[in-house]
Amino acid sequence: MQIDSRIVKRLGIAATLIATLAVGTLAGRAQQPEPLYRVSSKAVVSDSALRGAIDPLFDDSAMGETRALLVMRDGEVIAERYAPGFGPDTKLLSWSMGKSVTAALVGLMVADGRLAIDAPVPVPAWSQPGDPRGAITLRQLLTMTSGLDHVEDGEPVTDGDTVRMLFMDGARDMAGFAEAKPLANDPGSTFAYSTGSTLILADLMTRMLTDSDDPDIRRRAMQAFIDGRLKAPGQLPSLTVEYDARGTMIGGSMMHMTARDYGRFGELLRRRGRGPTGHQILPEKWIDLMTTPSRRNPAYGLHVWLNRDGPHSALMPGQAPTSLFGCVGHGGQYILISPSQRLTVVRIGMSPRKEQRQAVRGALAKLVGLFPG
Repeated sequence: MQIDSRIVKRLGIAATLIATLAVGTLAGRAQQPEPLYRVSSKAVVSDSALRGAIDPLFDDSAMGETRALLVMRDGEVIAERYAPGFGPDTKLLSWSMGKSVTAALVGLMVADGRLAIDAPVPVPAWSQPGDPRGAITLRQLLTMTSGLDHVEDGEPVTDGDTVRMLFMDGARDMAGFAEAKPLANDPGSTFAYSTGSTLILADLMTRMLTDSDDPDIRRRAMQAFIDGRLKAPGQLPSLTVEYDARGTMIGGSMMHMTARDYGRFGELLRRRGRGPTGHQILPEKWIDLMTTPSRRNPAYGLHVWLNRDGPHSALMPGQAPTSLFGCVGHGGQYILISPSQRLTVVRIGMSPRKEQRQAVRGALAKLVGLFPG
């Protein structure tokens, strides 16, 4: 199906749908004659060991294409490498890693008293008496247990609800597309990964900030909240959020940051909500909630993946500490956070095949395993 050119322009994507799924940057690639590759002399792991773990991620074609790799320990970058055409200033597409950023923003609203974790969410489309969707809670949206009918990945891809919502008939009002879905299961009964749930959360937050339906006002209200409560205090200057035509943040997949800022966001979570200066940005209790196994999937918390066995697991249980958790995006995007090792690892690339992502996770587990703790 042909994508409307206005939608393509609005999302910052200048290709067909299939090309979109294969491309991972909004900004033009950084022009560098020699890609940056450095390992700090302050690393607790030897230079040769670190390079030996990093190099296969770039050089082994079985892993697809790695564009950026960053290792932080105790908040300091101790190793980073980029592929040709990419560098420290390149903004890289989050895909579903953006869901974890959305969860952080939700946590701020819960801390403010604007939202309540176990209260039904006030969605106008569900407000009619007797509508069973009116029982869906904030926690259920965050743990992917809302029960709403949603096909995350279609075969072909254009049959999936996520692609329809982001790029096709749902693109002008993505949250409206997701909110119109009927229940497929009782709320809270079943884990079903859904980018639609994140768009509902984004719309919900916007309506907590403004009563206006004007897209510009909605965008400005949400952007001011992001800038003042997360971007500035978290020292995430490259954080760039996209919005749909209705002015709703595309929080499930369309955010952009440099690899270093993805690392800083991971550090915010590792430091239990404290920013680079030690200021408490997110409540510690919210980080605890994000990283607590959910009832229907022990490998998933509140919009973050946990390194535990489960019917749906996106990390590397048995190969890395159980306390490790992470933000995971389409095509092999990872922010891995290991509190016990005081470690954050970022991998950005394109590994569209399942076996490629398995190889990437194995390589990342070896890298993480070099560090004590």
